[in-house]
Amino acid sequence: MIKYEIKNNTAVITLNRPDKRNALNSELVALIKEKFSEAESDDSIKSIILTGEGKAFCAGADLEYLSQIKNNSAVENEKDSRSLAEMFLKIYNCKKPTIAAVNGAAIAGGCGLATVCDFILAHPSESKFGYSEVKIGFVPAIVSIFLINKIGEGKAKQLLLSGEIIDGNIAYQIGLVNYLSENVIEEAFNLAQKLNSNSLESMIMTKHMIHTISSMNVEDAVKYCLRINVISRSTKDFEEGINKFLKK
Repeated sequence: MIKYEIKNNTAVITLNRPDKRNALNSELVALIKEKFSEAESDDSIKSIILTGEGKAFCAGADLEYLSQIKNNSAVENEKDSRSLAEMFLKIYNCKKPTIAAVNGAAIAGGCGLATVCDFILAHPSESKFGYSEVKIGFVPAIVSIFLINKIGEGKAKQLLLSGEIIDGNIAYQIGLVNYLSENVIEEAFNLAQKLNSNSLESMIMTKHMIHTISSMNVEDAVKYCLRINVISRSTKDFEEGINKFLKK
């Protein structure tokens, strides 16, 4: 269900159910968590690309999975929802930079998968984004906080309440997508190589800082960032980086 490879210090995690448009089920959710943990703990890896095999990125939950959910007890639904939340948090909290290379449809949970990545790189016309849950009486609850953080409350309401499907161009205009390309994998690797040239230690600290201060008031955020500033000045990467800069 998943292809996993490492290329030039970048892990590529490819959802591999093209016949099901890479739709999610409980087994694939577990594998996604497993592979992100593997990439995060591998010291040779500095960035991670998530993409889909075939013509879709991820079309949400597959029909069998939806049918199962429909018949679940409250306890079973809580367990399944917790597993989904763990998957989204695993990607969102991953220490290393993550890139979603969206080659086709990213719908519902699939759109959530892209949203929790640090960068979304999408095909301008062939990629599709949408939170269609309201159309079937469901609520896009777990992914909503990540979407609001990324594009703001107003645009999030537009997507979550309408359930509309938009292409990469529109997703770029509203700030959901960071970059557009007609060859998303190639461009994702180009972005990954730029990231890989940075200090991994600095990127890890910066990403953690952004997540931490987003829920703080200004005064507490400045105090926290002051401590991060002091810590970063004592790292080996900082010492080497400053020496290289001064020699130039």
